[in-house]
Amino acid sequence: MHRAHTRTLLSALIILITTNLIPAQTSHTLAYAPGKQIILKLPDAFDINIAATGLKRVRFFAKSPDGRIFVTTMHDLSDNHLGAVYILEGWNEQTHRFTRMTRYLDHLRNPNNLAFYTDPSTSQSWLYIPLTDRLVRYKYNPGDTAPTSAPETLIRFPDYGLHYKYGGWHLTRTLALASIYGSTRIFVAVGSSCNYCQEDEVLRASVVSMDPDGKNQILEAQGLRNAVDIQQVPDLNNAIFATNMGDDHLGDKLPEDTFFQLAFNADPTPNYGWPTCYFANGKPVLDKTPLPTLGDARATGKTAGKPASSDSVYGEQKGVAAAGTNLAAGGGRHEVDPNANLGKAPAPLKSCSNVPPAWTTFAAHSSPLGFAYFGKQDSNLAAIFLVALHGASHPHIGTGYKVVSFTAADRKPIDFITGFLTTRSGKPIVYGRPCAILRLSPDTFLLSDDYLGIVYYIHPRAR
Repeated sequence: MHRAHTRTLLSALIILITTNLIPAQTSHTLAYAPGKQIILKLPDAFDINIAATGLKRVRFFAKSPDGRIFVTTMHDLSDNHLGAVYILEGWNEQTHRFTRMTRYLDHLRNPNNLAFYTDPSTSQSWLYIPLTDRLVRYKYNPGDTAPTSAPETLIRFPDYGLHYKYGGWHLTRTLALASIYGSTRIFVAVGSSCNYCQEDEVLRASVVSMDPDGKNQILEAQGLRNAVDIQQVPDLNNAIFATNMGDDHLGDKLPEDTFFQLAFNADPTPNYGWPTCYFANGKPVLDKTPLPTLGDARATGKTAGKPASSDSVYGEQKGVAAAGTNLAAGGGRHEVDPNANLGKAPAPLKSCSNVPPAWTTFAAHSSPLGFAYFGKQDSNLAAIFLVALHGASHPHIGTGYKVVSFTAADRKPIDFITGFLTTRSGKPIVYGRPCAILRLSPDTFLLSDDYLGIVYYIHPRAR
């Protein structure tokens, strides 16, 4: 009797705690095209509208010095030169929608994100865009609808690889401006060339920083397989944070994806673990899988293993082995490392004891991309991170496809926006893939969906 009573009390306590942690959610049906709609759930305190549609693989946002909202598009999933930058303009406060989109730049190679910086000594503003093969900047003047000067190239990156739909290389480069010791530095994250391999180029799976003119380059981090967003958070002692994706050769449950607070200007350069250390239950674990070598059959899908699943948002993957595409990008192609002056690719770690701790982790294959921090000016979102989980490349895994929140204190992700992935007759159905978040004002932000080409506007619900 006593035990039954105790179990009842514990059950009630668990329900109470869960209710307090996970706010009640409301469904919102959003029509984005004739006969097409998406149903998203988010906390009762918020409302959601479609602010823009028709953008081909819309990615990240930035606010210009004159207060306009710029956004990148990558056109499609291929390695292409059809990416563009748009200005979202003509905001209608009644419909919560942008009434026009101005194409600012086009024919760009996979522009993932962008950032603005104004030089205090000259008052000249600059627009920075990291492309697959280089970081460029353009002069920017208030009201510009197109660049008025040729781009300056500040640094070049390794830019070849296997098609990333096979777990191969990463096309995106991500830029962040940060104030370090009283001066501005540009930080750029470069993804790995492969799923699981020993790199031979120093900037693969790394973060590099430099002055706004590209000078004084410093290697800040290595062992980050694919840090798709990186930002400085002034409210948290100017800490720099990055999302990061784990590799894909350990099954559906491992490894966890990670969220790191990055050290900067550290000696030696911190190594965050990839490829030989992965995260499980929030802790780094040594991966004992032998690293592939040049000519390894696993890189070409010629092994006798089970074929990879065709359940992929990147399309059918014929002839690819389950263990496949682990070889360094290019399939053995070697060129001069454009960044050899920065050092060498790190040797595989033999121990994970010095791998920096993760701030938090996400379920395997969640694919964390963009994030935002909401501070003291926010009420419903005070001291909260929101992270867009792009979703597993194989939808049957079921992880990601949502926006999650966690506080700076507990660091435990909970659902915030869901509905991008549903199940019908036991089959997973992908409706969207959240990508980037831009805070606009207290408790108000934009969210991009690069699957549907939509920008959502999330704001406090009218009372």
